[in-house]
Amino acid sequence: MKLLELYIFRRAFQMFFITLIPVLTIIWTIQVLGRINLVTDTGQSMGSFVLLATFILPTIIPVVLPFAVVIGVTQTLNAMNNDSELAVIDAAGAPRSVLYRPVMLLAIGMAAFSFLITNFVEPASRTKARDMVAEAYADLLSSVIEEKTFRSIEDNLYVQISERHSGRILKGLFLVDYRDPNMELIYYAREGSIDESGTTLTMRDGEVHRKAKDGRISIVKFLSYAFDLSSMNETTGDKAVFSSDRSLAFLLKPDPTDKAFLSSPGAFRSELHRRLSDWMLPVVFGLISLVVAGNVRSSRRTRMHPMVLALILAFALRWLSFYIVNLTKTNAAMVPLVYLVPAAFGAICVVMLMTNRGLRLPSFLANHTGRWMNKAESGLRQMASGSKGGGQP
Repeated sequence: MKLLELYIFRRAFQMFFITLIPVLTIIWTIQVLGRINLVTDTGQSMGSFVLLATFILPTIIPVVLPFAVVIGVTQTLNAMNNDSELAVIDAAGAPRSVLYRPVMLLAIGMAAFSFLITNFVEPASRTKARDMVAEAYADLLSSVIEEKTFRSIEDNLYVQISERHSGRILKGLFLVDYRDPNMELIYYAREGSIDESGTTLTMRDGEVHRKAKDGRISIVKFLSYAFDLSSMNETTGDKAVFSSDRSLAFLLKPDPTDKAFLSSPGAFRSELHRRLSDWMLPVVFGLISLVVAGNVRSSRRTRMHPMVLALILAFALRWLSFYIVNLTKTNAAMVPLVYLVPAAFGAICVVMLMTNRGLRLPSFLANHTGRWMNKAESGLRQMASGSKGGGQP
């Protein structure tokens, strides 16, 4: 890599990193605070909470990373244009590849990193996080909940324990489950126990009362009944598994006898193509940044900041990709569009770069945008001057 290319790469990477960390921290904090009840309600230690927060992080990185690429690259190129560095590079007769190569190296590197996180790290992290939540709920039942008192362990899920014995043995279990709007479930069992892994509550010698939405009531007695704590969903003992928890190898070749796959094959298809297509976004976003901010521009003719235009295109592509991926759950014919849409965006950008064309808004829209921005700037100046004048005696 030439000295000038290394300089551009270093500046773009620094801006990318400076953008990624704050945005990632804000979103991560919001996600983590939504699970603070793991500590407050289940009596877990702060170390367990930090570990759960660590498992949540890989699920956020693939979402934030492409936008950090488009912000970092666009801001770097815009700053170089404002400092006349792009003009100097063109005047020196340097080829456009001097500008394109470091940006695309950064974008391709982040695409590979995103593919690795999405397909290998994120599924394992989701599974670990769910196992931790299951263990927390198991501890809640076996050691935290007070005897002879009702306790909510999840929205519309309540439990009462008459006696607690050693070895995670529970006596007099009463469990009410109103989470399904179409079915009300009330469990009663003389005895229950939680397995060593903390993922299953086994109730023995009891009965379950079921009340359907139409008012029909049924009572079923059981000798043994398993309640899955890993997902906090009523099951018959098999651990609930979501498509996002599966490995890439399983998604590529699902087990035809798997119950989760048979119940929702469309979700597994959608998850597979989401994982195989999301890595394209950093590359396409890098191309968008080059088209928007890669040419020398005069600040006097600029109607819209390049960052605004780049983010509008990036958000539009991200939303469109997300929408098409969701459509594949019910319509397999939409699968080719999952790859064609970002590929088409990228191809258009490549053609514009090869023909040295810049991306501009239509004249009527640019004029309206320019007038709006001028009014906003004049309003801000008036507010600033008014505040200065009001402060004088």
